[in-house]
Amino acid sequence: MNELSNRFRDIGEFVPEPDDDRIICRCEEVTKGEIRQAVHDGMYTITEIRRYLRTGMGLCQGQTCGRLVKGIIAKELGVSPMELESATARAPMRPVEMEILANEKGGGEA
Repeated sequence: MNELSNRFRDIGEFVPEPDDDRIICRCEEVTKGEIRQAVHDGMYTITEIRRYLRTGMGLCQGQTCGRLVKGIIAKELGVSPMELESATARAPMRPVEMEILANEKGGGEA
């Protein structure tokens, strides 16, 4: 079994750090302490943290915080950041007004 996939290993007790209130993900206002606590609650992958805390899901799509989040998770797990699998990148979605869609010229009209 891969060491990262072993959910029963002991990573130690969560011990607050003085800079836990530092904002890491500015888009979603997620702090270092929240990320660290999530790891100690059993979320060992970037995807799990992303789904739980929404890190990297804001306007910047993780361009600002991605490496920081990965580094925090790796430090808490006691592994190299290179050992963590990156989160799946997706194109940002934005609402489109119905008027824009209604005025779009389709190629299928006769």
